[in-house]
Amino acid sequence: MGETEAGGDAIGGDRALDPAQVTALEAARIHVPVMRERILELLGPALQREGAVHVDGTLGMGGHAESVLEAFPTARVVGIDRDPTALVIASRRLERFGDRFIPAEAVYDELPEVLEELGIDQIHSMLLDLGLSSLQIDRRERGFAYSVDAPLDMRMDGKQGLTAAEVVNTYEPRELVHILRRYGEERFADRVVRRIVVEREVEPFDRSARLVQVISDAIPMAARKTGGHPAKRTFQALRIEVNGELEALEGVLPAALDALAVGGRLAVLAYHSLEDRMVKNVLREASSDTAPPGLPVVPEDMQPRFGLLTRGAEKPSPEEVQTNPRAASARLRVAERLRSAR
Repeated sequence: MGETEAGGDAIGGDRALDPAQVTALEAARIHVPVMRERILELLGPALQREGAVHVDGTLGMGGHAESVLEAFPTARVVGIDRDPTALVIASRRLERFGDRFIPAEAVYDELPEVLEELGIDQIHSMLLDLGLSSLQIDRRERGFAYSVDAPLDMRMDGKQGLTAAEVVNTYEPRELVHILRRYGEERFADRVVRRIVVEREVEPFDRSARLVQVISDAIPMAARKTGGHPAKRTFQALRIEVNGELEALEGVLPAALDALAVGGRLAVLAYHSLEDRMVKNVLREASSDTAPPGLPVVPEDMQPRFGLLTRGAEKPSPEEVQTNPRAASARLRVAERLRSAR
């Protein structure tokens, strides 16, 4: 997984992707896992035990899952993804591992249901690599990239009803402003929405190029020279709204922590401040004791259930960013379960 400012054409180009034609070798070439070695290092102590279960909550094309299966020969991996195309490609890439890899089509906040269906009581590690996968970015027909003209879709699984076009064309102006401010942190949200509302009355938006132009025209000229592409923040906001990403993240974090065995570890890669702030707050609370302030000794039942394994959010090295620009905005946080639930 992982975000970028502009989609390329490594896979999809202008045609629909046939997952049956993407070989394991092509998937490995297309998808370079972000902070792979550091994640393996931090999750390693939990995965070295015999029969350890690792959950990849954002499977994508299977790069991180492949790394875990290679590095820990007795581990099993449950790979969750809402995109059936990603599951097909990842399954082809990981078929050499046999029944050590188990695919599951679901949104990651459905983790408890997935584990229950598989008869798994506890897991030993989990990775959430948030944002867009290389597969989604590179498939132009999905409409995630603002660098090419495409239908205004932005659905990660292509099945839920709400599309970006529906958000842009039917939401009330006040609601659109709220979404752009909250999810995109767009300081010119009022200006952008006013332009959108005027233009959608002329003709509803159905493709990305026209929307990109309207957004760009709404941003002051001086502001267009900094902060990346003018449409970056609006497209991020629309994508998050369409897919309910923050709600899903809010649901999966406590579920993942609850599922961990003692010694189990949760790693989260976030790519923008909204995600990272939520992860930071949840892990900070989980790693804090519940004793009243000033108590000289913290009783056993009030001691933290989790400990933080990263100091703040770790970033990829400059060398990794140079070879894989999509890693540039990644922020990694990892926590370990120290005690069983009270």
